[in-house]
Amino acid sequence: MKKLIGKLHLYLGLVSGIMVFIISITGCILAFEQEIKSITQPYMFVNGPTGGKVLPPSELAEIAKKALPGKVAKGVLYDTPDRNAQVGFYNLDPEYYYVVYLNQYTGKVEHIWNEDDDFFHFILHGHYYLWLPEKYGQTVVASATLVFLFMMISGMVLWWPRNKSAAKQRFSIKWNAAWRRKNYDLHNVLGFYMMSIGVVLAVTGLVWGFQWFSQGLYTATGGEGSDMYYNPVSDTVSTARVAGPMQAVDKAWYQLQNEYPKYSTLNISFPTEKAESIFSYVNFREGTYYNVDYNYFDQYSVKKIDATGPYTGKYSEANFANKLRRMNYDIHTGAILGLPGKILMFFASLVCASLPVTGFVIWWGRRKKAPKKVRRSVPAMKPAI
Repeated sequence: MKKLIGKLHLYLGLVSGIMVFIISITGCILAFEQEIKSITQPYMFVNGPTGGKVLPPSELAEIAKKALPGKVAKGVLYDTPDRNAQVGFYNLDPEYYYVVYLNQYTGKVEHIWNEDDDFFHFILHGHYYLWLPEKYGQTVVASATLVFLFMMISGMVLWWPRNKSAAKQRFSIKWNAAWRRKNYDLHNVLGFYMMSIGVVLAVTGLVWGFQWFSQGLYTATGGEGSDMYYNPVSDTVSTARVAGPMQAVDKAWYQLQNEYPKYSTLNISFPTEKAESIFSYVNFREGTYYNVDYNYFDQYSVKKIDATGPYTGKYSEANFANKLRRMNYDIHTGAILGLPGKILMFFASLVCASLPVTGFVIWWGRRKKAPKKVRRSVPAMKPAI
């Protein structure tokens, strides 16, 4: 059995190695995306005094539309008082994605962000899709992640020592050994130490990769019904109506301002379909996405709409399965533990990237290893008589 597992570990590793390497390296780069952007993108911050009266969504959207004529605004994100608001524009056909950064107090346009010009968005596409079309790339990445999960488990089986004397050398790298032995130790020892974190990275990644895996994990942890996000519909036949969709958004925003006087970020959407509801989330912890309250409003009556699943209601009232699902992204990036968690995930991703390389070197070295010469004793020649 161990020999069979070794063969599977080898051949699956050779097939998926380059994909695991790319996914892991891009993960390393993305680990400190927010920190790097805070330094390299000054337009994210308010240039001038802060703390004044904040403009409502309709006014910010109207200003942003003038900066991007012909594009459809989908929503506005209000960040912390020292940061600019963001109005998002995105569409599938024709495909585009822009973000207009505006001073949330004066409405001044500070910057227009385009996904095609953003380095981190390019890296994100590599991490999610290996720069393939999304339809195929997501399946390829998810399949490689599933193989990597098996590699972690099978690697543990192969690493497990047969006796106590052999166990000592499985926990440390013999730095004074020949380079082949050092490479072997780097693969086995580092693989052992990061196995548990690697499993966490793989499992949280598979939640986005395969719907069957996502739903299965959600159900196994106590979730009821579907784990997929959906936007509940508005009552299109209601007689209680406000003046229009944007006025409804403003009213919903004012309700949220009164309900949540303190928050880290507040996002509210602009309905573009007849039955679409107004979606909003209020985030209470900067740099994370799990501690969030979700609200939905009827775009005609501006009354709150009940919804089901993990992405609805207050975080404090969510059950274990819904909280765990909301935490998935922050667990994957390590942000759930703050900066130390990000550093941990950075080094774990770096080790994950090294495993296909050191594993390939082990295989190549054995493949190219010269056969040992067999020494034969030569009978002594008898002197001639």
